[in-house]
Amino acid sequence: MSDDEAAAAVQAGEGPAEPADADPQEAPPVAQDIAERLMSSSHERAEGDVCSICYLYVGLPVNENAARNVCCMKRVCKGCILAAHRRGLLDSCPFCRTPSTHDRLAMIRKRVDKCDAEAIGLLGDKYYHGDLGLAKDVPRAIDLWTEAAERGSSEAHRQLGVIYYHGFGVEEDKPRGIHHWQQAAMKGNVQSRHNLGYAEYYNGNYQLAVQHFMISAKMGDEDSLNHIRELFKGGHATKAQYTEALLGYRDAVEEMKSPQREEAKRLGFLPYLGI
Repeated sequence: MSDDEAAAAVQAGEGPAEPADADPQEAPPVAQDIAERLMSSSHERAEGDVCSICYLYVGLPVNENAARNVCCMKRVCKGCILAAHRRGLLDSCPFCRTPSTHDRLAMIRKRVDKCDAEAIGLLGDKYYHGDLGLAKDVPRAIDLWTEAAERGSSEAHRQLGVIYYHGFGVEEDKPRGIHHWQQAAMKGNVQSRHNLGYAEYYNGNYQLAVQHFMISAKMGDEDSLNHIRELFKGGHATKAQYTEALLGYRDAVEEMKSPQREEAKRLGFLPYLGI
């Protein structure tokens, strides 16, 4: 399930038109504890969002600005891929130099055998969509995502959150979906943080929605910034909150820039970025 598909599904949900903000004090103690941990920590992006060569956070959406190479499961940004191509590395991994192969499934399985959490989660993606010659198998995908999540993959938690919250291939279970998004957000997963903001918005909890969107906007997520602007226009966010989010967003975007990435953008460099 892609981030775009998840966002579209959340936006398609029906929520109250203008309900009053819910009182966070009414939440049970366990829920309050999780909420406090969500808001007080994990304001940095996941370690896996860093390019393994230049060590800068990859622009969002990550899958449009970097590739995760199945040979080593390392993420490399477009700028570093362009630089590698100019050095003659056209048919090998820019990070580990492994020659390209058409048998991508075999390479993924090799990493899975080494208990690589991201590879396990990626294999789950392939089963879910029926890619790389695999038959579509949602239960198998869920098993793999669950194992990957248990091994620490925030992306696997995000995927589980999407399917349970929306009931994609499973019985809808919104609390379970929220739980997985919370786990992912606490590991720095930007899209899960953004999805929590959506969920709170559609539940009428505008202040909690703003808090989640503030965090993801400051990580460089433009959609979150846009939603804070809309909440500000609707009287559910303050001018100070929107200004803080805007400045934080601009800082995050600036920190993700590099000469190589700017050149790749200027040239319209479009290497193969799928995995």
